[in-house]
Amino acid sequence: FMEGCMTSRETSGDRRKDRQLPAGRKADLAAYVAAHGQVTVAELSEEFSVSIDTVRRDLDRLNAEGRLIRTHGGAVSNDLGTPPDQGLGVRLHIRVAEKDQIGAEAAKLIADGSVVFVNGGTTALAFARHLRDHHDLTIATNNVVLPAEVSPSAIRELFLFGGSVRTVTQATTGPVSFRPTADGPAMDVQADTAVIGVGAISAAGYSTSNLGDSAMMGEMMKHANTVVVLADSSKFNHRLFARIDGLEAADCLVTDAAPTGELAEALATAGVEVIVAGGN
Repeated sequence: FMEGCMTSRETSGDRRKDRQLPAGRKADLAAYVAAHGQVTVAELSEEFSVSIDTVRRDLDRLNAEGRLIRTHGGAVSNDLGTPPDQGLGVRLHIRVAEKDQIGAEAAKLIADGSVVFVNGGTTALAFARHLRDHHDLTIATNNVVLPAEVSPSAIRELFLFGGSVRTVTQATTGPVSFRPTADGPAMDVQADTAVIGVGAISAAGYSTSNLGDSAMMGEMMKHANTVVVLADSSKFNHRLFARIDGLEAADCLVTDAAPTGELAEALATAGVEVIVAGGN
């Protein structure tokens, strides 16, 4: 009897030990997402031995508390920055304040009446929104979302580069040129300034996750008199699949925090001016 009683007590204790309070489970769940960067609801359900509905409720609460970013089918960590090839809808909710500051600072570099290339991405969209006080701009972009975000009063003309659309980024990939007629030759174009949001920046240069995007961004840089790169500090010291160009391809980098160490030295050597949004 005593042996059975002890076994019963141990089993009951084990069950109490395994059954976490909601607050404790949520804390562990948030830590798990932070450690893994990106997870699915099914993965969390299995890991914490709770129902999918429970996981969804926990994720919704954690998202409301700002401890992670809720996505369709899962969550991503706040510390992940902008994950490569993450959907535009997710990236719009990552490092929002930093991107807005970068966009506002970059907009100060644009003169009224100038021609501007702008690429795809959420930091570029933040820049476009801050052009509202500008006038007489000609903008050419591969950012499918941008025409609805930039103020009509700022624009003289707006052109969208053709090509295939990457739905995950809502941007086109194709040549940086236009055909005035369907069967006519491609016309060469030139911008006063190219404003390029990149996926990563390291001493090796600027990079992104997609070959087509990389080619188009590189072409925009080559067809501009001045190149302004936009990158928040979460993208420092990373290298993605497709290299866009070396650091020297940009005239300035607009960011939310000053680079340090090897990257700072490499940028200085390449002659890139670093502009910290809200700083010096």
